[in-house]
Amino acid sequence: MFWPKLNSHKIKLHVFEALSKNSNYRTEDILGIPGTFLDTEVFYDDAPFLKEAPFLSALIANPNHIGCHTLSGEHEEMFSGTQEIEKELLRICSEEIFKGEPNSIDGYVASGGTEANIEALWIYRNYFINEFNADHNEIAIVYSEDTHYSLAKGCDLLNLDSIVLKVNESDRAIEISDLELKIDEAVEKGKKYFIVTLNMATTMFGSVDDIEKITSYFNLLQLNYKLHIDAAYGGFIYPFTNSSSLYNFANPNITSISIDCHKLLQAPYGTGIFMIRKNFMQYVCTEKASYVKGKDYTLCGSRSGANAICVWMILHAHGASGWLVKMNHLLDTTTDVCAALDEMKVEYFRDPFLNIITIRSESISAELAHRYYLIPDSYEDPKWYKMVIMPHVKQGVLHRFLSDLSKETSLR
Repeated sequence: MFWPKLNSHKIKLHVFEALSKNSNYRTEDILGIPGTFLDTEVFYDDAPFLKEAPFLSALIANPNHIGCHTLSGEHEEMFSGTQEIEKELLRICSEEIFKGEPNSIDGYVASGGTEANIEALWIYRNYFINEFNADHNEIAIVYSEDTHYSLAKGCDLLNLDSIVLKVNESDRAIEISDLELKIDEAVEKGKKYFIVTLNMATTMFGSVDDIEKITSYFNLLQLNYKLHIDAAYGGFIYPFTNSSSLYNFANPNITSISIDCHKLLQAPYGTGIFMIRKNFMQYVCTEKASYVKGKDYTLCGSRSGANAICVWMILHAHGASGWLVKMNHLLDTTTDVCAALDEMKVEYFRDPFLNIITIRSESISAELAHRYYLIPDSYEDPKWYKMVIMPHVKQGVLHRFLSDLSKETSLR
């Protein structure tokens, strides 16, 4: 990973130069576009501070990044300047963070991990239908019971069956015996094509599925499958804290990856990234979008170019080296908290490369968990409470929490 750290002046110049290459609603004779700048009654564009605020300026200019700009061919020309920033962002994420070969990955800045996950399912469903003449009933989506609810949502939207795998209670690993049993049963019932989604940090536990065991099983049986990685949470930390990670495009079993930018990257909510190997986006080309130059391949359609600009700015404000330092600082703090929990003999789960700690409900009172905004796995019958060591979490808060928890444990 080697993208550079840029000072604020260079970041500002780059963004404003890109905006200057876009069409301008205020100065050009634009009659056919059903869009415009933000409402000037609320978002006035003559504020002096905007000259020093590239992201806010991009919001007000309101570029529309509809389509997929990593594909070759025609694209909407009105916002070509800021589209280049999105393409550079996709290059950094797919090639530097996730080890893809140069120019081998397509993708776009989505509204978040949910959209990106469903985009992957949509592509693979159409791939199996178009390339193998598959029937809906022959396709199944495979994921663990700890997987984000967006997969269940995708099954519902796409009218596909799901195969939900059990996980071990203590280490949250997918139970291989359950995988073998359920896949064998599915094959017997006529399932021929599998869309497998594995987690690089589940939402509740931060657990990472064992990719080698799962793909080895599918490969051994020579099953027809495509593998999507849900890295919505772990995408901007796990590749930096675990140099031996197999969750990247250097792994030939992986076809697509989704990541969120509004978690660890601290971008605005509604910002995620979808990445997939070349020659797959065409399976969701919306031919009826004939008025869109280059057509549309995304689930959301129109989307704000400002979100892509924001993520590009954040990455370059730190640079690859700075981001590595920041993520390892979070990891060190998490390890210190776990050491304190070990001393108290508190039961918890934590992946050593991530900053999520999930405490068993028997080890902490509901009142204390509520006081510190720990999140339960179920509001009806909580068995676990999750805490996340994020940049806003200060040492003083952690000290008070651990002190209060220590008082509780001493009374048991």
